[in-house]
Amino acid sequence: MNAKRGYVPEDDKNFAPEAIEKMRHASRHVCYLINEGYDLKQASTFVGNHYVLSDRQRMAIVRSVATEEQLATRKAKEVHSLSGAEVWIDGFNTIITLEVMLSDSILFDCMDGTIRDLAALRGTYRIIPETEEAVRIMLDVLEQMNVASVHILLDKPVSNSGRLKALIAEVGENKSFNLDIQVLDEVDKMLWEKDYVISSDSIILDHCRSWVNLAKNCVETHNAKTICVWEKRI
Repeated sequence: MNAKRGYVPEDDKNFAPEAIEKMRHASRHVCYLINEGYDLKQASTFVGNHYVLSDRQRMAIVRSVATEEQLATRKAKEVHSLSGAEVWIDGFNTIITLEVMLSDSILFDCMDGTIRDLAALRGTYRIIPETEEAVRIMLDVLEQMNVASVHILLDKPVSNSGRLKALIAEVGENKSFNLDIQVLDEVDKMLWEKDYVISSDSIILDHCRSWVNLAKNCVETHNAKTICVWEKRI
């Protein structure tokens, strides 16, 4: 059976056009509160209750918005050229987003320019038919960008991390760059110290030295549809 990564049947209702319009109004209030110093989850709970939003809708808002300070910091650290670079990849984070794209599930165009999804990992992961193609897309784009070396970090506590490591090694065997795949206990903290980090994890983006928006590059290349649940300023 072909699984759809990051999709639940209720999403057809949760992210229908009228629901998205309501979420954009709600997001405006959430953004006001977090820029005034309120905690994001508390703000989303308060506003979500007022607008009677579902858990999936609230999660989409939480993953999509950021404070003005966070947006400025992330933008200042974003790099676009990778020629000759040594890149560090948040493996599950990046591969799962690409699996969601290939599954035609919902992707979100976020305020910081990243692409995020609603595929909750929670310690469990299994390889699906789209996994190999997701890995291939990721590595092909890196090769096209002329990187020198690639470090892919996988979370050891997550199930099937070893199987995913083997799959990545097989797909990337003949690539032009040096490929290093590590299964680690604390991927996030290692990425905090690095330049040229590839991830959409908000905490990692706020801590790392510099980052690359690779998933957005892949999504745009494949003309994948994204949803915006916040109000864009003209």
